[in-house]
Amino acid sequence: MDMVESKAGAIACMMLSLFFLGTFPALLTLVERRGRLPQHTYLDYSITNFLAAVIIALTLGEIGKRSQDSPNFIQQLSQDNLPSVMFAMAGGVALSIGNLLAQYAWAFVGLSVTKVISCSIVVVIGTTVNYFLDDKINKAEILFPGVACFLVAAFLGSVVHSSNMADNKVKLKSSSADSEQSMETKISLILNMVEPTNLESAAYSSRKAKAGTADFLVQLENRRSIKVFGKSTLIGLCLTLFSGISISLFSPLFNLATNDQWHTLKEGVPHLTVYTAFFYLSASCFFIGVILNVVLFYRPMLNLPKTSFKEYLNDWNGRGWALLAGVLCGFGNGLEFMGGQAAGYAASASVQALPLVSTFWGIVLFGEYHRSSRKTYMLLVSTLVMFTVAVGALMASSGHRHRHRHQARTATF
Repeated sequence: MDMVESKAGAIACMMLSLFFLGTFPALLTLVERRGRLPQHTYLDYSITNFLAAVIIALTLGEIGKRSQDSPNFIQQLSQDNLPSVMFAMAGGVALSIGNLLAQYAWAFVGLSVTKVISCSIVVVIGTTVNYFLDDKINKAEILFPGVACFLVAAFLGSVVHSSNMADNKVKLKSSSADSEQSMETKISLILNMVEPTNLESAAYSSRKAKAGTADFLVQLENRRSIKVFGKSTLIGLCLTLFSGISISLFSPLFNLATNDQWHTLKEGVPHLTVYTAFFYLSASCFFIGVILNVVLFYRPMLNLPKTSFKEYLNDWNGRGWALLAGVLCGFGNGLEFMGGQAAGYAASASVQALPLVSTFWGIVLFGEYHRSSRKTYMLLVSTLVMFTVAVGALMASSGHRHRHRHQARTATF
């Protein structure tokens, strides 16, 4: 079957993956801010995410001449490759749990900060493990300075969040156009993080506030499904930490599934192709996502209202965006793995620079960092520059994987 082999083709796959994986979180955040329950959204997302893997497997996974040593997707489903299948499915479990936690974290600390911190964790852990699994095919003198840049970017991301929160307090205290009662109400709502009353909700929802203002924050709280007032941002940071750790495991597990570095397959059994391994990973990701979200229907997190399968089926608020998010994530992950198989999975971690894309959408769609201080803007720019340097370093470290004895026929593109 046809596989990406050239370094240029691998980098092209990673760049396209970077855009897809940076855009889908913005769509999920958009739906949550419009009031749709995250349980409903993630279930829709899980369905199309899995369908994307099926499409890739039945198209790219079936193209090319079949043989015993280079089987296509359908052939591999019946082969004795259970150890590799289990690695791929374990990666799907880790990815599903990580993405689920990230969906809740976005509400607390914002799309930009969540992706900066979680992606940096993914790079530090995942890239280091993959470097040794891939028999050091990547250039260490370039790779690890790039990893260090991700660490610096993670630190700067947390500082950006603190600076932005301080800016919000200044905005409230310096607002002279509001009445004293209105000012006290907003300080109570934002600084002390208490829930607004119905009367206050009606007052703020009667007019559309400008992005970055105190009124904007209150209106957002009234409209969104995950209520963050009255809750510590530490919850969001903890969710982000556990999300990053969980997601960092799926790429090394996928690497083991496709390259069998631990020699778990029997002699003569071909390695799983990228397309077959991605199918199994997405299948387990889908089933875990469905199970967890059905449980969350009746035992929701963070004081969200209970729901039911009937309510889910009747909820069309933002469903199209949620389905599109799943498609983008599915094809984004597939492209990442195609590039990683050719150039090394340590280099494919460059797609974790997706905060470059997510921050753009956060500013354009959600008004993040509007009316912030010069200090915050400088920190934000520094963070994005550090990410740019990091992604360049990881792509420059790309090596070339030697073809395995049972690896499928490759095509250069």
